[in-house]
Amino acid sequence: MQTHKRHHLYAVSTKWPTCKRARIVAVSALVFFLNVLTGCADNSSAMALGTLERDRIAHTATASEVVVALPIAQGSQVKKGNVLVKLDNRQQTALTAKAKAYVANAQANLDKLRNGARAEEVAAASAKLEGAKASLTESEAAYIRAKNLLDKALVSESILDQALASKESNTALVHAAQEELRILTNGTRPEDLLMGEANLAIMQAALASENKKLADLTITSTRDGLLDNLPWNLGERVTLGSPVAIVLAGRSPYARIYIPEPYRVKVKIGDDLIIHVDGLEESILGKVRWISSEPAFTPYYALNQEERARIMYLAEVQLPESFDELPSGIPVQVELP
Repeated sequence: MQTHKRHHLYAVSTKWPTCKRARIVAVSALVFFLNVLTGCADNSSAMALGTLERDRIAHTATASEVVVALPIAQGSQVKKGNVLVKLDNRQQTALTAKAKAYVANAQANLDKLRNGARAEEVAAASAKLEGAKASLTESEAAYIRAKNLLDKALVSESILDQALASKESNTALVHAAQEELRILTNGTRPEDLLMGEANLAIMQAALASENKKLADLTITSTRDGLLDNLPWNLGERVTLGSPVAIVLAGRSPYARIYIPEPYRVKVKIGDDLIIHVDGLEESILGKVRWISSEPAFTPYYALNQEERARIMYLAEVQLPESFDELPSGIPVQVELP
């Protein structure tokens, strides 16, 4: 009986140290595994998440007119200068013609001022002056006769007064005719020329404005890219200022990412960053082209140090032109230094 108890005690004493050693080994292995994970996390690069994007060019309507033509199908590649949308231009064409007529009228008036009086007008004024002089000569002679007759008491003083009034009236007519002739021969006043030139400039500016409005009714692409959307259908009347064509410009896209606050000071414009695109096994080397100077979310001065680490700064990383076939909207990951 005692021998059996000794064997039992021996068995218990030998099992306890074995279990303790196992627990020690397990704890050590766990600590080692955590250390490995921690070391790997410290050595790995941080990732900034985002999507592939292109510059979005919105062509807006400058007038509330009807869509009369959509020459290029949605989703097609376009070049700078390609016609995207045509709006009804009949009313604007009439306004442009009216502005042209005003310019022609102002130009004619200015030419008239510059050329001065015609030879026929000068000749007519000269003849009018000669007639006034002849009438003055006749009235002067009549006045002298009336005065002589009055001295001989052959006429009354009223006759002399009438002769004097006729002479003075004809004298005034001669002066008026002389001034009219002088106006025609001296040419246009400089002030009148300036007024004519200013009026012509006003009409030309109005015509340029109407021509611009007419040209804007034909919406053309301002950059090469992809015609992403045509919001209005053929025959619809667009609203003023609404987008009528959306073009995604640029050959290759750029990665629009959000950089965490702790890494903001490590990234600057011109840096090369490694980009991983979903669906591509190879990585892409891009160049930082823009970083926002302000955080995209809560301002830093409203947060403590721990909370500031969650602030994000919007940035754009340009891809090389060899990746121009990549579509927009694809998720990307960018390695941060």
